Amino acid sequence: MSLKVGDNAPDFKLFSSELKEVSLADYKGQKLVIHFFPLAFTGTCTTQLCTMRDSFGYYEGMNAAVVGISIDSPFTLAKFKEVESYQFPLLSDFNKEASQAYGAFYDEFVFNLKGVSKRAAFVIDEEGKVIYAEVLENAGDLPNFEAIKELVAS
Repeated sequence: MSLKVGDNAPDFKLFSSELKEVSLADYKGQKLVIHFFPLAFTGTCTTQLCTMRDSFGYYEGMNAAVVGISIDSPFTLAKFKEVESYQFPLLSDFNKEASQAYGAFYDEFVFNLKGVSKRAAFVIDEEGKVIYAEVLENAGDLPNFEAIKELVAS
């Protein structure tokens, strides 16, 4: 079951593409935009994160941070981040715990791949409450970037 607006965001401890452990608690006191994506180096996932990369400056000065989360290894995510010049952390949910906790999880994906993150976007407020939740069933769809921007700005 997916998270809803008003829910407490589940904590996570994941390794970044820089091999540093990152948790939800690290972002207490600021808004956090979380983008779950199925797999690095795939078309729609690249579009999703490049959209955030290209609008990253919009979030500067708003007391907000952005992270991307997938089930890829930290090493794959490091290469993806390097190739696409992402300015925000990419976090490895290799054990699939965060994706499941947030309700952003396919038991079975294309090509019979088991246990892949769904495309999803969440905004967590300064106190750890979900203030935006969008989980997409169709991996070809993209989150509502404008709604996310408006909510972070408010």
